[in-house]
Amino acid sequence: MHMGWLVLLFLLPVVSWAHGGVSIEDDVCIMKIGRFKTHFTGYLPQQRATQEFCEDIPTIGDSIFVIDFISDELRDMDVNFRIIRDVNDIGQQATYEDLGNQGEIEQASLHYLEPTQYPQGIMTVRYTFEEVGNYIGIVEVWNPILNKSYRAVFPFQVGKTDYTQYALYYIVLFVGCGLFIYLAGRRRFFGDH
Repeated sequence: MHMGWLVLLFLLPVVSWAHGGVSIEDDVCIMKIGRFKTHFTGYLPQQRATQEFCEDIPTIGDSIFVIDFISDELRDMDVNFRIIRDVNDIGQQATYEDLGNQGEIEQASLHYLEPTQYPQGIMTVRYTFEEVGNYIGIVEVWNPILNKSYRAVFPFQVGKTDYTQYALYYIVLFVGCGLFIYLAGRRRFFGDH
């Protein structure tokens, strides 16, 4: 086997990893609400048709959030949903405690869905983002059997593109191509004398 093919075979998993191969175990779209799991997906029906997002939203405009309940117990619980403006610039590490008291959360709220049960296991939220910025979503679940609530807080950006996420991919690709060209220039590695 030629050495060039070995180099390409070596780089293939690295390039695939850098591009963001997602498995169910590493699925960033999985949202945990206490011990319960949901699958979170966002859509921009007018701008991006059926393209899915589960982190940041690339543009302002009409958006749809779909939360599929992976944990069936959630179907029998009251679930509410809130979108707030990240007024304190907490960012990606935001926790519920960082958001302040209930009054401060309500004051920063842009959208709120009252607690409701979703027996089909799918919650759909529509909201129109009119400004680029940082936002925080809050999903709260009330378990009547345990008389306990659980929350998930997920910060996200709207209309901001973070190009640094692509940097590693291009660096690995550039280094791989450079290595391949270097080795190709040294014909003895390929068996050509």
